[in-house]
Amino acid sequence: MLQCDVVLYNISESTSEQQVEDATWAITGKRESEQADYLVYGLKHTLVSVPKDVRLLLFSFTSLYVALHAEMENFKSRKTFILVSSVMTWAMTKSQNPEETNVLLTEEEFRRRRPHPNFKTHHNLEKLVLELGKGKKSKLTGYVVACGLQYGKGENLFHYFFKVSWLMQMPQVPLFGQGTNHIPMIHVFDLGRVIQNIIELRPKTKYILAVDDSKNTLEEIVKMISDTLGPGEINLLSDQDAIPMKAFKPEELEYLNISLRLDGFVIKDSFSLAWTSVAGMVENMANIVEEYQNTGSYLICVVGPPAVGKTTVSEKLCNHYQIHHIRIKEVIEEKITQLKEIVDGVDPESVSEDVAAAAAQKQLDNYNNSMDMNAGRLADHLVSDILQEKLNSPPCRNQGFVLDGFPKTYEQGKLIFSEEDPENQDLMIKAPLYIKKITPEHVFALNATDGFLTQRARGLPQSVAEEMRYTEEEFSSRLTRYRELSAAEKTLLDYFDELEIHPEHIDVTTDDPEYADVVKKITELVGVPKNYGLSREEQEEEDRNKEEERKQKESELHDAHSLPLRNYLMKYVMPSLTAAMTECTRIKPEDPVDFLVIRKQTLDLLLNMLNIFYGKTNKNDEEITR
Repeated sequence: MLQCDVVLYNISESTSEQQVEDATWAITGKRESEQADYLVYGLKHTLVSVPKDVRLLLFSFTSLYVALHAEMENFKSRKTFILVSSVMTWAMTKSQNPEETNVLLTEEEFRRRRPHPNFKTHHNLEKLVLELGKGKKSKLTGYVVACGLQYGKGENLFHYFFKVSWLMQMPQVPLFGQGTNHIPMIHVFDLGRVIQNIIELRPKTKYILAVDDSKNTLEEIVKMISDTLGPGEINLLSDQDAIPMKAFKPEELEYLNISLRLDGFVIKDSFSLAWTSVAGMVENMANIVEEYQNTGSYLICVVGPPAVGKTTVSEKLCNHYQIHHIRIKEVIEEKITQLKEIVDGVDPESVSEDVAAAAAQKQLDNYNNSMDMNAGRLADHLVSDILQEKLNSPPCRNQGFVLDGFPKTYEQGKLIFSEEDPENQDLMIKAPLYIKKITPEHVFALNATDGFLTQRARGLPQSVAEEMRYTEEEFSSRLTRYRELSAAEKTLLDYFDELEIHPEHIDVTTDDPEYADVVKKITELVGVPKNYGLSREEQEEEDRNKEEERKQKESELHDAHSLPLRNYLMKYVMPSLTAAMTECTRIKPEDPVDFLVIRKQTLDLLLNMLNIFYGKTNKNDEEITR
C-alpha cells in the first residue's frame, strides 16, 4: 500500500453499513497491501482510457484495512484517496429560500448537504475523507465524488424498466410513485472520465458533484424508455406495489425516490470530458437503447423447398431463443385486420380518428386492387412495406425473429432489406447497402431431394395435405417453381452473399419430426440465447420435460440390455453391417477390409451399438471391435 499513489473506493450504490465501515478502516486501519500504481475498490465499468502503464489492482471491500494515517510519515510521495459516494447524501437538502422552487444546488453548498436517513454513515465518511488533506505535513489528499444515479452498460437501477419494456409482456410499463421527482444521473463512462480527471489534474476543489446536465423526472425517464423500447405507455402504481412484484427492493426505491436538481460546476469548468451522455438518458435514449440492445437479439431467416420442414425448424428456433416467428401470410392477415379495426372503430365525433380511418381505408383499397390484379396476391412492393413495418415493430426489434420461408427471390430480398444511398447513386461500383436492424444475420437454406420431399408430402393425411396445399398436383407445381427460382441467374441466396451474409446449407435426409440434428446444427452456429431467460413456470416445465426424456432414454437402454444377443444383433447391428457389405460387394474393392475401415460412419455406429450391449462387461473397445 505504501507504494500506491491512488486509492479509489466506491460506495455509490450500496447502503451496506459493512461496506462503509470498510472504507473507514481504509483510512484508520492498519494493513500492508501489494504494490500497484492505482488501487481500485468496488468500481465497476467506470474507469475508461486509463494510462496504459497503469496497473489496476482490484480488492474486495472487506479486505481493505490499510494504515493510511498511521503510515503517513513513511510515504515517499503524496497519496490520494478518492471516495465515490452518492448524491443520496444530499437527499434532504433544502433551498435557502423556501419560496424558491426548482433551485439548482452546486458543490459550493456541499457543507449544507443533508443526507437521507439511511445514508448518514455515507455522509460521515465523506467528512472523514475531506479531513485527510488538512495539516501542513499531511501527505494524504482526499476527494469525494458524489455521483448521480448511474446508467449505461446494464442500466443499473433502471434495468427493471428496460427489461419490462424489452420483453413487451405488459401493455404498460409500471412506474412506482408519482414520478414527479427530479433524479440526478450520470453515465458510467462519464463517471469514469471524472475520476480519471481527478487523478490526472488533482483539482483544488475536494468535493465534486458528478452529474450530467439532465434534470429529468422519473416519469420522463420511464416514459422515454417505454416509448423507445416498449409499448409506449406507463402505469402509475404505488411504491408498495414494487415489493410484491419483485421489481425493486426497499433500499433501491430510496434511490428512485430522490428529488434533487444538482449542477456540477467543477466538472464543467475545470475538467476536460469527452462526454458520452452530457444531456442525460432521456435526450440520448436512442444511443442508450443501442447499448442495451447489444446484449443482443437474433435475426434469422430459414428458406427451402416445400415440405422440407422450414416451419417446424423455425418454431423450434423461436422457442429456443425466445424470438418471434414471422410467416408472411400471417403478417399480411394481421395488417389487414388492424386496418379494418381502425375503419370499423372510428368515433364520428373525433377528427383525428376520422383522418386515421380514411388513411386505413385507402390502404385497404390499395391492397384489394392489388389482389384483384394479381390473382389474389399482393404486389411485392406492398408485401415489402407490410413486412418492414412488422420487422421494425418493438417486439421484433427487441427480441429478434425467424423469417419462415420468405423472401423467395433476389428481387424480394432487395426490396425488403436494401437501403437507398442517394449520395452514391452515380457510382458504378459500390458496396450494397442494407437495413441492418431488420436484415437477417443468419440465413439457413434447408434442402432435400425431390423424391424425399414428394414421399413426405404423400405421407400426409388428406385433410392436412389440402390445408397445406400439399396435394399431389399443388405440391408438384410448388416444388417445380422452387427449383426454377433456385436456378435463376440471381437467387435469394446470391443476394445475401452480396451482403457478406453467407447462407449455411443444411441437407435434410431423415424423416425426424423433431428435426433434432438440423436444430442442433443451427443453434451451434448461431450461439447461445441472448434474450432474457424463461419464466419460473416455463423453467419448471422445461425441467420436467428433461427429466421425462432422461427416464425414457434409461428405459430404452434397459430394454436394449434385456434383449437376447441374437435379437439385439439382428435389430441394431445387422442392418448397418449388411448395408456396408452390400456396398462392398457392388464396388469390389481390392482390399475389402480396408474399404470397410474407410466407412468410418458405419463402423462407428457398430461400435456404439456393441458398447451399449457390452457396457457392463470388462471387454474393452479393441476386443469388441474384433
